[in-house]
Amino acid sequence: QLVESGGGSVQAGGSLRISCGASGRMFSTYGMGWFRQGPGKEREFVAAITGSGGVTQLTDSVKGRFTISRDNAKNTLYLQMNSLKPEDTAVYYCAAARSSWLYTGPDDFNFWGQGTQVTVSS
Repeated sequence: QLVESGGGSVQAGGSLRISCGASGRMFSTYGMGWFRQGPGKEREFVAAITGSGGVTQLTDSVKGRFTISRDNAKNTLYLQMNSLKPEDTAVYYCAAARSSWLYTGPDDFNFWGQGTQVTVSS
């Protein structure tokens, strides 16, 4: 089970950190990712990280602003979001894949959280 938290409302230029807590064991064996779905848009890839945390990938629109990380001892995935823009407004979902590799496609992930709303006002 994946549970996101930390969403909210922020002004443009602000920061938020959202978290995803995972239940169960062997969290480090799961590749993890963040996706988002804005109003009237399809779900899109945001960031991904390998099971060990050693390799990450970000979509171009968030490079230099967002950081994905994980704490395997706490079974928690993070997304640090800085310099937020109104176009970052979306429901953010965390996802887990049954392999520790790096995945970016939604079909590669086996488990999904319920989502957390992030709203950025101009």
